[in-house]
Amino acid sequence: MASPPTPGTTEQDLLRRARKRVNLKLGFVAHLAAYVVVNAGMLLLDRGVGGHRWSLWPLAGWGIGLAIHGLATAAALRGEGLRERMVAREVERLRDRG
Repeated sequence: MASPPTPGTTEQDLLRRARKRVNLKLGFVAHLAAYVVVNAGMLLLDRGVGGHRWSLWPLAGWGIGLAIHGLATAAALRGEGLRERMVAREVERLRDRG
């Protein structure tokens, strides 16, 4: 769930945030596309050559890296504005204490 724009957020701020979010998403999609294309090629090469199935090792290793990239992207998208929300909660707690 994305945080709602705070009062005083300018169109320029929203545009900057939107561009950052789109860049995060496109970076992951580009990584995923490269993974699929390169590993499909290695699997085809591996099948054509025969013998030991070596292509599974880079597929697995890169797959772990891709999963980490996906988790980092999701965390960055979900965590946007986390600091501001935490500060707002602390301000409310301090106000309630009196």
